[in-house]
Parts: sequence; C-alpha cells; structure tokens
Amino acid sequence: MDKEEQEYKQFLEQQLQWCKKQDNILAKREIKLHEMKTIAQYILNHELTAIEIDRLNYQFKELQKKYHLLEVQLQSVVH
Repeated sequence: MDKEEQEYKQFLEQQLQWCKKQDNILAKREIKLHEMKTIAQYILNHELTAIEIDRLNYQFKELQKKYHLLEVQLQSVVH
C-alpha cells in the first residue's frame, strides 16, 4: 500500500469515528426527548399537586439543559 492509499485509509477511519460519535450523541438526544415526552404526558394525564408539578417541571428543565448540551456537542463535532 502506498502513502496515498494509507492516508486515504486513515481519512476513512477518521470519518468512521466521527460518524460513531455523531450517532452516539443523536442516541443520547433521543433518550432525553423520550424522557421529556414521558414527563409531559404524565402531567397531562394526572391531577397533580403544585409541589408535584414543580418537581416534574424541574426534572423537565434539567432534561432540556442536558439536551441542549448534547446539541452543542453535535454542532462542535465538526470534521
């Protein structure tokens, strides 16, 4: 294998690693979205006290923050 082929192989390996990182971030985002949906549906389907609503809203906002951090990671993984 000549130098050009080796460089191309290395480039493809880097691209594969980049795709794996992107896929991992996307999977984590999907989990966060599912958790937020579950909380929202629970709130809609149950009569809750103000304290329970506050607790669930806090959890929802924490998930939003984590989702946003994943979004930033997704944008920063540029190749």
